[in-house]
Amino acid sequence: MRGWAVIAATLLICPGQSAVAQPQAGLAPAVGVAVAPRLDFSARDMELAQAAAAVPELASFYGSHGLRPIFLGERAGELRAALVRATATAPQHGIPAGRYRSDSLAADAADVRAEIAQARVLVRYMRDMTGGMIRPGSVDPLIKREVRRPPIDRLIRDFIQSPNPARFLLDLQPHHPAYLALQRALGGDQGLAVPAHLPRAPVGLWRPGMRDPGILPLRARLQSIGFDAPAPDPQLYDAPLADAVARYQAAAGLPPDGVAGPKTIGHLNGDVPQDARNRAIVVALERMRWMGSEDLDARHVWVNIPEYTAHIIDGGAEVFRTRVVVGSADHDRQTPEFSDQIEYVVVNPRWNVPRSITVKEYLPKLQANRNAVSHLDVVDGNGNVIARDRIDFRRYTAANFPYRMRQKPSDDNALGLVKFIFPNPWNIYLHDTPTKHLFGNAMRAHSHGCIRIGDPFDLAYALLSRQTDDPQAMFHRSLDRGNEAWLKLTPPVPVHLVYFTAFPDQDGTIRRFEDVYGRDAPLWDAIQKAGLDS
Repeated sequence: MRGWAVIAATLLICPGQSAVAQPQAGLAPAVGVAVAPRLDFSARDMELAQAAAAVPELASFYGSHGLRPIFLGERAGELRAALVRATATAPQHGIPAGRYRSDSLAADAADVRAEIAQARVLVRYMRDMTGGMIRPGSVDPLIKREVRRPPIDRLIRDFIQSPNPARFLLDLQPHHPAYLALQRALGGDQGLAVPAHLPRAPVGLWRPGMRDPGILPLRARLQSIGFDAPAPDPQLYDAPLADAVARYQAAAGLPPDGVAGPKTIGHLNGDVPQDARNRAIVVALERMRWMGSEDLDARHVWVNIPEYTAHIIDGGAEVFRTRVVVGSADHDRQTPEFSDQIEYVVVNPRWNVPRSITVKEYLPKLQANRNAVSHLDVVDGNGNVIARDRIDFRRYTAANFPYRMRQKPSDDNALGLVKFIFPNPWNIYLHDTPTKHLFGNAMRAHSHGCIRIGDPFDLAYALLSRQTDDPQAMFHRSLDRGNEAWLKLTPPVPVHLVYFTAFPDQDGTIRRFEDVYGRDAPLWDAIQKAGLDS
């Protein structure tokens, strides 16, 4: 009914006419007088309108274009051929080929039913290329990303008016270098397949200085695919062999540490199917399509959760990088995915303890000992600090505890000496931390959900650099006062909290990261299901 209402409303005005009647010569204009609605509908018009009503984008397009068909007319063959060519590229995007009904595109549209079938494929392709196949939140509730597509009815109009409709459709895909690098990598490591007749390399953990006969088949498999490392002692894991292993790892999308461990040897032995290697790339392409409306060449902060790294990108190039600690793998502590704008650098921040931490972790301690967690103040609803001897903590539960907890600015404040605010409903932000030792770990998922920054002062200087010639002096003037101070960023800096287990470096080499939250598998499954939903 909604789609039919859109068509009916848009057809009240004939295409090309104004909504206000033009005055006759010599008469004052009649304000708000509408043109008579269109009433002359043919049987085919009615059939097309009713068929299109089920798809809002088609209802809007046909309704605003006088119920003129797309694939019935003088350019029908050209437009259909453009759509056939575009949908044939689906595997290059990690999109299952079955998602677009090739049978509906195989013949000329001879009636309204065929017209609508082909128009549905057009809408699906346009939606997929400009915002992805899968609604982000349907995969995991902690994927908070909002997809912003251009209006599909406008894209259809531009498509049918384009002098090169095939190029128009192909150009709808993201053109960011990262997306193109992922496309090139999809299925692109067949050249790393070792000849089947070679002996398998034994599973081990080979490092420089080790000597073993098992290193011989390791060398042979590497040499067969172009990663040669001649040595006087072929059973010795020497520096040239470590370099060859690192080069192979980089080409295979593995961490290039030069150590031949079980994962590297499994790849060399062909134990990892091609589909499994490509899964991380397929889901990365979908995630990039979700972000198709973002300007990823403009200055922004990019936090890739599985990489445990924050970057500043400016003009398409990385200008800053630091390690981060992200939320732990417990579902209620995982860092969500979304984009926002960093508005403030807060120096000497107070820590307002989230209620979930207050009632789950601190209230039981206070019930056992009112002087527990003495570094925190107990605060009422008006922000007043309440003496603990005035509170019987045993009277309260997690549901009715009426107080908040807060930590004063200090060197040992849980937020450290600076935090970076982008107001959001989930109370997620970037911040310093007194717990520095965690940045030395390879796996850095330890927080309650917020993102701890390894080099917070340097990040502050970088973010403030657009509004002052001396960002360090600006920052330290506030820091030295000891009081909480909010430094407004002008302009705000976009921040993207993302989740890519495969992503290209600046040189286009695909790097792989552990799926710490297990979010890839359900997205992969959703993509495969979408391929069957034609």
